[in-house]
Amino acid sequence: MLNRLTIQNYALIDSLEISFDKGLNILTGETGAGKSIILGALSLILGQRAESRYFFNQQKKCVIEGLFRIEGFHLSGFFEENDLDYEGETVLRREISADGKSRAFINDTPVNLNTLKQLGERLIDIHSQHATREINDPEFQLLVVDGVAGHQGLLDTYQSKYRAYKKLVTQLKELIEANDKAKTDLDYYQFQFDELEKAALSADEQEHLEKELATLNNAEEIKRSLMGAHYLMHEGETSAIIQLREAGQQLSGIEKYNTDVEELHVRLKSTLIELKDIAAEIENIEQRTFTDEARAEELNTRLSLIFNLQKKHRVSTNQELIAIQNDLSDKIQQAVFGDEAVEKLQRQIAAAQQELEQMAAELSANRKKAIPVIQQKVLSTLTEMGMGNSALEIEQIVSKHENEEVRKKNSSTGLPTFGLTDHLTKNGIDTIRFMFSANKGHALADMSKVASGGELSRLMLSIKSLIAEYTALPTIIFDEIDTGVSGEVANKVGQVMERLSQNLQVITITHLPQIAGKGSSHYFVYKDDDAATTYTRIKKLSNEERVLEIAKMLSGDKPGESALQNARELLSL
Repeated sequence: MLNRLTIQNYALIDSLEISFDKGLNILTGETGAGKSIILGALSLILGQRAESRYFFNQQKKCVIEGLFRIEGFHLSGFFEENDLDYEGETVLRREISADGKSRAFINDTPVNLNTLKQLGERLIDIHSQHATREINDPEFQLLVVDGVAGHQGLLDTYQSKYRAYKKLVTQLKELIEANDKAKTDLDYYQFQFDELEKAALSADEQEHLEKELATLNNAEEIKRSLMGAHYLMHEGETSAIIQLREAGQQLSGIEKYNTDVEELHVRLKSTLIELKDIAAEIENIEQRTFTDEARAEELNTRLSLIFNLQKKHRVSTNQELIAIQNDLSDKIQQAVFGDEAVEKLQRQIAAAQQELEQMAAELSANRKKAIPVIQQKVLSTLTEMGMGNSALEIEQIVSKHENEEVRKKNSSTGLPTFGLTDHLTKNGIDTIRFMFSANKGHALADMSKVASGGELSRLMLSIKSLIAEYTALPTIIFDEIDTGVSGEVANKVGQVMERLSQNLQVITITHLPQIAGKGSSHYFVYKDDDAATTYTRIKKLSNEERVLEIAKMLSGDKPGESALQNARELLSL
């Protein structure tokens, strides 16, 4: 329910805060006082467009904020899907700057306008006299039947499995297409694969071959340099090792006189040992280094093969060639064994479809049982509201038609046709259609064609009242849907609204005292002027203030005692 609505800088409102109660909330006030302005502001947190020319102060931003209590509406999944923090009391906020830029927030987390709209529509349902689109929407009509059927758990499970089923059907289509292409290109794939397989590539081969070839091509220079280094370190008369050995002899004669010299002599001995080891290693490498033209030719041939394959496949490494080889292997496997994979997936789809068929049949049976209940209760409520000549018939069309085109296309491949029917939808196998007549002797037709705005409003009220008995609805707002009714009918409409408010929060804008008297809370919207500006204000009325306001609605600005007494009777005071 909507606990609190805060409006800043919108139309005639500079700053306004309204705390709504549960049950039936009544908004009254003179025409033009700002009741519709409040709804316009509320629509901004439902994702509607905003224009800065409607701002109270063109230099300031407009901020609309709604605090909602959302337990029981099964919205945790929505918050999880949109990576939002779920809280029992959730705040929707919209900020629009003077230059038209808009920002939206859910629990202080920035969201795009579409996300705000999706959540807002699950929390608030605004219905005006001329809002006929919803009542004629097949999705809404099916929602009504499902609500009364009371099988939301079954429907949720069905829809989850249906989404998985559709993914399998998409995979099947893609697999068949890939399989057909693989068969067409099999010879080409096999030739390329055989070429790469014959090359017997390894991931790090190229680097090793290039290093070995560089060594062979520069063997003479390497050998000469190694021999020179060995000579300078070990063989020459003034070699480094001989000179270090002599230096050590010099130090050995004086180390007994100085401990620092003794330590240096030890270090020198270690260096001499290291140099001897380096010299020996240089000699070993030099002896292993030699020119091998046959091996160099072998390496050049191998590298040329690798470079040609890389150029052919437009890559630069063996790793990429190996990846191409693996991909070719997969395509060949698909061409050879693709039919088996298709048949396996088709059997999986067939099992999923059979399960969906059973669940859809159960949904359909539940809907069939619910339809007479809906017809009886809606017509009963309409009779209560002065529409006793109404007729309502709910058609349930069960689809069992196979997609012939897809079936023929797949049968041409010689494969089974599992899962390729179009009669299953996200809601099952039913199409629901409400046919209505408001007057005796008139043929049933789509509701928008045979009912006036006032009649449609009462029809919607009766439907909403019915749904509220079976499922959790969001806050519902009626914007003067009582236009065109009066007297006892208005009283009956008020009774239906009062009954509806026992199951959900109802906010209604009305000019009828009979309806205003049914409210659990009453808010009065009025204009307030100062020397330069007109403001829209709102106040929650006390019981005595309600008596006076309803009396004014009955007889004018200066109600007499009879009007006041009538108002008290309407309020049961």
